[in-house]
Amino acid sequence: MSSTTSEPTSSPQRVLITGGAGFIGSHLVDQSLRSGHEVVVIDNCSTGSATNIAHHGDRVRFIENSLSDGLNQIESDEPFNLIYHLAAAVGVDLVLKDPIGSIRTNIQQTDAILEFAREHGRPPTFIASSSEVYGKPGVSVFSEEDDSIYGPTSISRWSYAHAKAIDEYLALAYTAQHGLPVVVARFFNTVGPRQLGSYGMVLPRFVQSALNNQPLRVFGDGQQSRCFCDVRDVVAVLPKLMACSDAHGKVMNIGSDRSVSIQELAKRVIEVTGSESTIEHVDYSDAYPAGFEDLRHRKPDLTRLRSFVEFDYKYTLDDTIRDLAEVLLAESNVRSGAM
Repeated sequence: MSSTTSEPTSSPQRVLITGGAGFIGSHLVDQSLRSGHEVVVIDNCSTGSATNIAHHGDRVRFIENSLSDGLNQIESDEPFNLIYHLAAAVGVDLVLKDPIGSIRTNIQQTDAILEFAREHGRPPTFIASSSEVYGKPGVSVFSEEDDSIYGPTSISRWSYAHAKAIDEYLALAYTAQHGLPVVVARFFNTVGPRQLGSYGMVLPRFVQSALNNQPLRVFGDGQQSRCFCDVRDVVAVLPKLMACSDAHGKVMNIGSDRSVSIQELAKRVIEVTGSESTIEHVDYSDAYPAGFEDLRHRKPDLTRLRSFVEFDYKYTLDDTIRDLAEVLLAESNVRSGAM
């Protein structure tokens, strides 16, 4: 592990979180406020929701706007100690339905926040990337220095991976050319409360179906595997990375390295929720456009991450399923009561 201090400072800081009303961002807002920090959020709520941070009231300055316009609402002399850039177009379904908007959002917003950071004192800046950057490298365990191999540009499925790769190039270029202390993290299947299944995310989709006693739709044979990491474990490590100067200018994986097949995931969701659901297998051709490719296995090598900071899991997958089910059930009850 790096000898450079990797514990976040205990003194209050001023933190900017883009995408702070979204799934991961709202949990980071929770944690930042628990640490006593002053938090500013910019989010247009295209995939997030103001309700995710509404419980904080006026403890959060919430700018509901596009990132570029939101940044213009911040005074030029307003200082920030930390910037977390989590605003993005996410989810397979969203990328396939709106590839132009997704590409523009993911590249232009990242460029805007990096330039903002450069002009506002160059505070440590976190850029959220994705395991999709690896493409289809032909290995089951992904390491940060692996080559990225993509499909043809005629298949829009790969546009998200290309866009996030450009984000990484931009971030590292700002470090090289302007000395901006940037940390880039490739998230691997982050899951937990507040995540939505409407953008193709598998776990909330399974849990919602289980709560409704509807079939859980598993694509293909279900033997493809993923590593699911609770969002609360993910956001807990981010301030440690930002406080570790040796991690600045680096790209690293963040997630769990415990694999589970999608078939087994479906079974665990049914068991944990006590559902009467069955499992229904669906051909990929019936779920996605022609040419869509899915990886059989996706597992992060966490060696680099753990060389900088301590990282382990507080939440089991069963914990995550239970907590996600509780939130989805509560939301369903609220909707039913409002009708």
